[in-house]
Amino acid sequence: MSEVNKIDVDALETQEWLQALESVVREEGVERAQFLLEQVLEQARLDGVDMPTGTTTNYVNTIPVDQEPAYPGDVNIERRIRSIIRWNAIMIVLRASKKDLDLGGHMASYQSSAAFYEVCFNHFFKAPNDVDGGDLVYYQGHISPGIYARAFVEGRLTAEQLDNFRQEVDGKGLPSYPHPKLMPEFWQFPTVSMGLGPIASIYQARFLKYLDGRGLKDTKNQRVYAFLGDGEMDEPESRGAISFAAREKLDNLCYLINCNLQRLDGPVMGNGKIIQELEGLFKGAGWNVIKVVWGSGWDILLAKDTTGKLLQLMNETIDGDYQTYKAKDGAYVREHFFGRYPETAALVADMTDEEIFALKRGGHEPSKLYAAFKKAEETKDRPTVILAKTVKGYGMGEAAEGKNIAHQVKKMDMTHVAHLRSRLGLQDLVSDDQLADLPYLTLEEGSEEHKYLHARREALQGYTPKRIPNFSEKLVLPEVDAFKPLLEEQKRDISTTMGFVRALNVLLKDKGIGKNIVPIIADEARTFGMEGLFRQIGIYNPHGQNYTPQDRDIVSYYKEATSGQVLQEGINELGAMSSWVAAATSYSTNDLPMIPFYIYYSMFGFQRVGDMAWMAGDQQARGFLLGATAGRTTLNGEGLQHEDGHSHILANTVPNCISYDPTFAYEVAVIMQDGIRRMYGEEQENVFYYLTLMNENYHQPAMPEGAEEGIRKGIYKLETVAGEKAKVQLLGSGTIMMEVRKAAQILSEEYGIGSDVFSVTSFNELTRDGQDVERFNMLNPEAEQKTAYITNALTDAVTVAATDYMKNYAEQVRSFVPSSNYKVLGTDGYGRSDSRENLRRHFEVNAGYVVVATLSELAKRGEVEKSVVVEAIKKFDIDTNKVNPLYA
Repeated sequence: MSEVNKIDVDALETQEWLQALESVVREEGVERAQFLLEQVLEQARLDGVDMPTGTTTNYVNTIPVDQEPAYPGDVNIERRIRSIIRWNAIMIVLRASKKDLDLGGHMASYQSSAAFYEVCFNHFFKAPNDVDGGDLVYYQGHISPGIYARAFVEGRLTAEQLDNFRQEVDGKGLPSYPHPKLMPEFWQFPTVSMGLGPIASIYQARFLKYLDGRGLKDTKNQRVYAFLGDGEMDEPESRGAISFAAREKLDNLCYLINCNLQRLDGPVMGNGKIIQELEGLFKGAGWNVIKVVWGSGWDILLAKDTTGKLLQLMNETIDGDYQTYKAKDGAYVREHFFGRYPETAALVADMTDEEIFALKRGGHEPSKLYAAFKKAEETKDRPTVILAKTVKGYGMGEAAEGKNIAHQVKKMDMTHVAHLRSRLGLQDLVSDDQLADLPYLTLEEGSEEHKYLHARREALQGYTPKRIPNFSEKLVLPEVDAFKPLLEEQKRDISTTMGFVRALNVLLKDKGIGKNIVPIIADEARTFGMEGLFRQIGIYNPHGQNYTPQDRDIVSYYKEATSGQVLQEGINELGAMSSWVAAATSYSTNDLPMIPFYIYYSMFGFQRVGDMAWMAGDQQARGFLLGATAGRTTLNGEGLQHEDGHSHILANTVPNCISYDPTFAYEVAVIMQDGIRRMYGEEQENVFYYLTLMNENYHQPAMPEGAEEGIRKGIYKLETVAGEKAKVQLLGSGTIMMEVRKAAQILSEEYGIGSDVFSVTSFNELTRDGQDVERFNMLNPEAEQKTAYITNALTDAVTVAATDYMKNYAEQVRSFVPSSNYKVLGTDGYGRSDSRENLRRHFEVNAGYVVVATLSELAKRGEVEKSVVVEAIKKFDIDTNKVNPLYA
């Protein structure tokens, strides 16, 4: 818009519009005015009017004073309880620091956010009960001492546990951050690394809608709360899915972003205003945005501000200055803030410096926060974000308050502790003589505070955080025989991906658990041959299908429905993984076991969302991840961006991830059935499964008799190929098993060497078993010594292993292989575009290389001549001067 067009050419007309708007607000309310403005703006867009880009409002509270509901609690009692909890939260860290163990700990974050949590604990957070799972809360990671402090006051944690904060090794301590793995009946969600809580909470809220839409559980009364930091909002994961939340109309979701204006090192946006940026971001994405900027003391000043200068001053002051004001004192604020204009200086002329400094930011005012949470609760068809302005280290004074160092402060001298006691008004509970002991404070049984705290939680269904470690429903699970068609020889060549799809169909039709299956796809259903699920069980969409799909005339058309079973996430691995975690932990959050299967390009799994995989392990997820088109050489023509030779290495870093690289459809079926049994049967093991699947079609034989145990354990003998001169052991997995079997035939027919061919379904599981055995033997030297499973399966014959993964994958078992001649072939190096045949030659894992590797090991033993190896190298046209593929 040009400067000329900004000139008011008809001031009278402008005034009429403004007066009309003012009249609507006065007579019919803000919501009516908002509706009318939206209609006007929409018509303007249709008429081609160039719209203003700004989506922010003035730097004041969104909810006017006259629209704030009456606070339902006893403000004085709640302040007393909050002060005691804030004191205890700091004592937890200080007492741990006295041990000189360099344990660390954070105090400032909870001090800035205590009012958020206490308002919610007293008036909003519903605990899980027999009727529903209660509210699901993602606590900001660094505030854990405050939640422990409240649980202690409630009588749910002991002083000994608090004294062992960040000291978990001996089983008596408390984890540094929310950690379901180590507190399985307390924390529901891990929220560190930062950024994971925001996106996970969005998909958790959507999963509640999914359960309700499918009629599996009434979740309409459950809400998801996510408490985040303004610095944390820099994480791409924090912002990346907010438009999705609005599109899905997740009115069961509420973010509260603690805008204390500071990151770990300094201001979040010293030269700008983070609250304004976030307001524009969330409004633009379609969220209901509620700003809680100023406490009630500022309401009085704003009401007196007839010139508008205070509002102007609030709008133009940047965060770097706001932070400095709270690190100084009232005199400094009078001079450098109010003193900028005569009009604003006059507003505080009758106030003392102490009164000026005592003016609160909105995030420390319970009545303002209550109004915001209440408004969020009442908002329909949109998620809500509350932007609450606070002070980092609020109440800590010179030790940390408003300072760049606040996040790292873990120690305070006695002067600062005494200041904290006075600031919190706890002189009657902590005498000067007691200060040095850093005492924990409790609520005396029978006191008003004690009765109030417990009455509020009783009214909200009980105590929280609370996690359900196991589900109560007993599921009827399928036996292996349910997959009988896959255990038999397949009539035509198929891939293991197709084998998985057939096994999934068996589960979907199962009367016992069919409804519990959650297929999750990141826009690759057609790639994996799963488009038949669209018509069969439908794609979940909360809005149903309001259009006629282009492919409506075919059997497997793109069918969306409010009761759809497939979660189709689009090109969004992080979102799909978040959905998978929500489903994989539904047994805990909802006491409703769901069995998720998330299938994706294997290259886009652990590599792309590795932090989410760790979060899943911490959160005790149960379910299946399927890395399809797996291996470095199975995907024709796609190149290194799609070729995975390392996901099993990464999967093995997550302790409760059980990973397999099956070759045959019957292996897939056995592994899936066993995984369901372990995770959802009597054991209810807290593990999750990662299976790699190939898109390469080949012959699928029937399962050898007695192979089930070996499939589950990680290795079994597939076949024996006869030979007269020597006997070797060939190990293969995944699609490279076909090359291993070819090599066995060549060794037999052309060299007279026999082979025992072993299918290794999991080098990772064999490694863990071997290491466990070694540990037992080391610690129990007088007990009967154990032997690793792979050691029992093999002999000391020459052994060669070949996989479509890095050599490290098969190298892990070297110390458990009986043979001193153990040779590993793998696909180290970057992937590249070409045919499968050429790729396997390039990475030196084809049948020819398996033969040469076997002959080479036999030559070392003197069982064949070295010349035989030389001749084989020539026979298979191997270029001995070729660059190692690791460096190619």
